Amino acid sequence: MKNRKVFTLLLTGMLTLSMGSTVYASGTDAAIAEAQAEKQAAEEGLAQVQSSIGTLESKKQELESYLADLNAQYEDLTNSISELSIQAAEKEDELNKVKKELKKAKKASADQYESMKLRIAYMYENAGTSALETLLSSESLAEFLNRAENAIQISTYDRDMLDKYVSLQKNIQENEKKVETESAEIDDLMTERAAKQQEVQSMASSTSDDINSYVNQISASQEEAQQLMADISNADSSITALVQQAEAEKAAEEKAKAEAAAEAERQAAEAAAQEEADQDNEDSEEADSDDDYGYDPEEDTTESSSSSTSTDIVVEEEEEADDVQSGSSEDVSEDSSQEEVSEEVSNDETASEETEDASADTSDSGSSGQGTYLGNFTLTAYCNCAQCCGTAGNLTASGTVPTAGRTVAMAGVPFGTKLLINGTVYTVEDLGTPYGHVDIYCGSHSEALSFGLQSADVYQVG
Repeated sequence: MKNRKVFTLLLTGMLTLSMGSTVYASGTDAAIAEAQAEKQAAEEGLAQVQSSIGTLESKKQELESYLADLNAQYEDLTNSISELSIQAAEKEDELNKVKKELKKAKKASADQYESMKLRIAYMYENAGTSALETLLSSESLAEFLNRAENAIQISTYDRDMLDKYVSLQKNIQENEKKVETESAEIDDLMTERAAKQQEVQSMASSTSDDINSYVNQISASQEEAQQLMADISNADSSITALVQQAEAEKAAEEKAKAEAAAEAERQAAEAAAQEEADQDNEDSEEADSDDDYGYDPEEDTTESSSSSTSTDIVVEEEEEADDVQSGSSEDVSEDSSQEEVSEEVSNDETASEETEDASADTSDSGSSGQGTYLGNFTLTAYCNCAQCCGTAGNLTASGTVPTAGRTVAMAGVPFGTKLLINGTVYTVEDLGTPYGHVDIYCGSHSEALSFGLQSADVYQVG
């Protein structure tokens, strides 16, 4: 009977505690799993957005380089057109000069031609005059020779002038044709360069529009990345809060289990003591009834009565001894049960006091002068190279420039949280590690490698 009651009480307490813990655990675990799934989805989306940003940045850089080449070509064409314009103006002036010279030469040739015609006409009109008349009319041989020499010189002069006239006309025409050809070539080249300049300007305008489009896409992707990083930070905060809540629930459950177990043991001990007391009362009543029916002093003789009396005394002494022994054993068991219950209650009270003292000590240490104690965390290091971050020269997840001695990465706390680690105050500006794992930024990859894997007490300050 006693064992059955004790077993029933213990079984009831265990079922109650297990049901409560199962409900709490399943609810908290489901919330944590959901938060972790949201965080994973946000991280995957962030990775895709960052990859898209990298692709867009690469295309934007290619277009900017192409636009720089187009601008250089446009500038070269502009300079070339300016030079051709100057050359065309010079050729125009040269052509005008040639035309003026040709006009003068034509006028001089015309004058010379008229003079020649007068002399030739005069010669033909006076062709009847003979050399004898010319000699006879001369006063001396010298005058005759002079006149003959003059006639020869005039004829030679006219022939030379005619040759010069023909040559001058030819040179002037050739020069005019050459200048006109060069001027036409310059005009054609200017037209070609102008068309090329217009084409380059159109291509540059189109490229600028493409670059602006990529800039807008990059800006939108960066805003999306910022939102995803905020979602990841919120998910980390939720996971941290849920983990802390689960730990608090677990501690409360363990405390409730201990209290329920102690209460069940106390009730079991009380029930066992009550049963033993009831059993002792029943045994005592049965012994009294047996004594009443087994002894009658009026029916016995003196001898028999004396012998029976002595016998009864012996029996009574034996029964009293047995009763004393039984009573003492029952008292001892009852006392021992009560002592065990007292010891358990005392142990529970001591454990509760120790837990309260430990929590008080933890609370005191958590709010010490160094700040709020977060725990003993794992420490690693990283730098801003492609080996550590995938690509080099990135900003932090919070949008700041990573700085050695200040920047650390850890999820589960808001950006800007100040952490005191080994006497140095760092700022959480980046992600990449879970709560309880601090990744410290270093100025070079060699420093990050030499840092290795460490652990230290971490305090939240500020």
